Amino acid sequence: MFVRIPMKIPRRLIVLACSLSAFSLAAAQTPAASATLTVRADQPGPVINKNIYGHFAEHLGRCIYEGIWVGEDSPIPNTRGIRNDVVAALKNLNIPVLRWPGGCFADEYHWKDGIGPREQRPKVYNSHWGGVVENNHFGTHEFLDLCEQLGTEPYLAINVGSGSVQEMMQWIEYVTSDGPTPMADLRRANGRDKPWKVKYLGIGNESWGCGGSMRAEFYADLYRQYQEFAKNYGDNRVFKIAGGANSDDYHWTETLMKFAKDRMHGLSLHYYTLPTGNWRGSKGKSTGFDEAQWITTFRRTLHMDTLVTKHSEIMDKYDPEKKVGLVVDEWGTWYDVEPGTNPGFLYQQNTLRDALVAALNFHIFHKHADRVYMANIAQTVNVLQAMILTDKEKMILTPTYHVFEMYKVHQGGTYLPIELKTPDYALGEEKIPAVSATASRDADKRIHLSLANTNPREAIALSTKLEGVSAKKVSGRILTAPAIDSHNTFDAPTVVAPQTFTGATLKDGMLSLTLPAKSVVVLTIE
Repeated sequence: MFVRIPMKIPRRLIVLACSLSAFSLAAAQTPAASATLTVRADQPGPVINKNIYGHFAEHLGRCIYEGIWVGEDSPIPNTRGIRNDVVAALKNLNIPVLRWPGGCFADEYHWKDGIGPREQRPKVYNSHWGGVVENNHFGTHEFLDLCEQLGTEPYLAINVGSGSVQEMMQWIEYVTSDGPTPMADLRRANGRDKPWKVKYLGIGNESWGCGGSMRAEFYADLYRQYQEFAKNYGDNRVFKIAGGANSDDYHWTETLMKFAKDRMHGLSLHYYTLPTGNWRGSKGKSTGFDEAQWITTFRRTLHMDTLVTKHSEIMDKYDPEKKVGLVVDEWGTWYDVEPGTNPGFLYQQNTLRDALVAALNFHIFHKHADRVYMANIAQTVNVLQAMILTDKEKMILTPTYHVFEMYKVHQGGTYLPIELKTPDYALGEEKIPAVSATASRDADKRIHLSLANTNPREAIALSTKLEGVSAKKVSGRILTAPAIDSHNTFDAPTVVAPQTFTGATLKDGMLSLTLPAKSVVVLTIE
């Protein structure tokens, strides 16, 4: 007779066991197939703009309120109302740029509502996201304080849908003018004497949709008007980003480049990965999904390469010198919200699948480093493919966070072309490349090689030839987990977390390793 004896296991031991099981799982796999890779360190490409690792924080759900802003009277440790734990975690990512206040919220946001004494700021209705009351306690000063705490460049999204040219002009003057101007004096009256540096300005958001349901031709003329009044004050120089296409709307890009290319520095693009591809019905679950949705998610993610390629070809026609940057300022996964949460808050869990989605997107952006100037994942905290999830005073880091942290070594590096031969990962009628890779060289001449294996069941042996470099040392880290939907929770926050990877060896100029199933590996070669 078997008798089960109840036992309370300390949470730290459960977390340790999960981490060790993931490590053991990676270490024990026998490769079922092989791939070959050549890294062309002898043919360096363009610099990978650090802004590709940008972020996006909208007044949506619990991204701003609770996720970032708790108020100065909160028991949660904060600096001038901004959560210390979130700031510390985000600083570790070296966030280069942060977009705010939207998104769809930007085109109903009136910046003067968010300045002055907080108790006097008007409460407004957030019609896009959850129908909640926005108290405007987090406004221009608070956002720019956040950027200063993070050491990141601010990216302001301008209200074109329901705003005015004058409103935009006054906002730019308020934040950047150092003269005796009316808006600069208003800023000083609100406690900030010195102007801020604000480089990035998005003129409109999704003007084809929630930003005004405009035609490309109409928006092109409107953009030309607005940008004319986006003034430079002092030594602040505005980088003007035109509102770009939704996914594969190539007519939009053609129109904007044809009529406004000489008046913009960047043109945006939005694309989200939906496992089902269904905007109006179920988008798929964030956890508890099967392998069919696993592979479909990656196939739809890889479509980003087609989009960037085709939009870039149109931009090349009008701008062969590549003076206008492609700004992918909304990207990431979008699933059904977590059960029991407000549908308008877009709160979803974040799994190992999301980590691989992030890796695949970065590989694509690196490949197009000659045109992709910036990318901003949606969104930073508690919304869509977030870096961080919070529950009151608790905070956890997501698998996507860990990929951003592992990949920060590529920021500002020189792209190294690669030649990859990989087996396919197939399930039924679906088929995608099993291995994806990218490489860069940093200022200290170290090569960083990032790899992803999308096959959830089979490890792959990888042989890599390093051209143009005499490698003597390799070190690495790995992100994997026992299940395709493994994720971190407030009770078990390190189920998916990076571990040291020791499976790579160097011999006679060849790098060899076994890339475990469903994993992301980042190697440093010296």
